Amino acid sequence: MESVTSNSQAMGLHDEKLTGRTQQLFFSPSEEENFVYPWAHEVDFDKSTTLDASDVDVTALNIQIREAMAAGCGSITIKNPGAQHGLGVGILNRLNLRFEGSLGYFACGLIDGPNVTITGRVGWSCAENMMAGRVVIEKNAGSLFGAAIRGGDLVCKGDAGARVGIDQKGGTIIVGGNAGAFCGFMMQRGRMIILGDAGENLGDSMYDGTIYVAGEVESLGVDCVPGSISKLDQDWLQGKLDQYGLKAPGGIGSIKKYVSGKQLWNYDNLEPSEKKIVL
Repeated sequence: MESVTSNSQAMGLHDEKLTGRTQQLFFSPSEEENFVYPWAHEVDFDKSTTLDASDVDVTALNIQIREAMAAGCGSITIKNPGAQHGLGVGILNRLNLRFEGSLGYFACGLIDGPNVTITGRVGWSCAENMMAGRVVIEKNAGSLFGAAIRGGDLVCKGDAGARVGIDQKGGTIIVGGNAGAFCGFMMQRGRMIILGDAGENLGDSMYDGTIYVAGEVESLGVDCVPGSISKLDQDWLQGKLDQYGLKAPGGIGSIKKYVSGKQLWNYDNLEPSEKKIVL
């Protein structure tokens, strides 16, 4: 039996190493100077500015955010975002960014590092391909929440739509309320917490990773199976929920764990008749 060498392995993660270009090591713990991008701005979190988006289009507003970072502002507040699409995307910098209002589609996508608060709602694909940092939405989120997220914490304190964490490759996604169908579809890594109910086909075709649900699950997808929740899982869940002021309605003990059944790992190598048996 393979020995457990880390807490993540004890929680059922990383039993198998993915291969290919996605596993390149970009940063070394001994090279702290390389933890940020060479073009990243030095910002002071005590230096703040406020931008009004009332009469500014998306492109101009995103440019203004970058100009504020270049000027050393580490805390930026956007007022009246008006649910515009594509705001706060591509930020590869340390930053406290606050949107006072709702955002549209693809909010805060392709980010690596900022801490973002959104006081309203968000549309489809919020924080798509997020690498690192934190995004907290105070209200509800649309479908494809956290699509292909690779790292960081993505938190929706309300309800979320279908396909939360589709193709998730890392990080943590938390939904404080209910979530729609096909959450965790094709999940590859990371953790997902749903504190309300989950729709049909939870974890369909998931390859790895862990999904925690406090409420009811309408149905499990292909190759998603119940897992055994441990004290280590519960301690991690308690700490993570406390961090964002969230609680499971029935307490930590009510949360159930779902993992990959690992029957589709070699799916492409199966004969057509064998695929019918698996499905």
